[in-house]
Amino acid sequence: MKISKTAVAGTLESNDLFVTVEPSPDGCVIEIESIVKKRFGDQIEAAVRKVLSEFEVENAKVSIMDRGAIDCTIMARVETAILRAKGE
Repeated sequence: MKISKTAVAGTLESNDLFVTVEPSPDGCVIEIESIVKKRFGDQIEAAVRKVLSEFEVENAKVSIMDRGAIDCTIMARVETAILRAKGE
């Protein structure tokens, strides 16, 4: 899937996250800012990469501002942002 515009999903409330997805010429780039990054940063990135793979996204910058969200919330927010960013 081609990302054609910038889109966001989520909130900065506790146990949620704010996701920004935008076009990138450099493949998939993931930036994570999280209150639990030291402990769960790899798990957050794995959840994001899983969604990117499922939607066959190859060129996107994904910025995550996490406030302790669980995997299903992370994946749902990323999916929503991807669908909004495809530009249809």
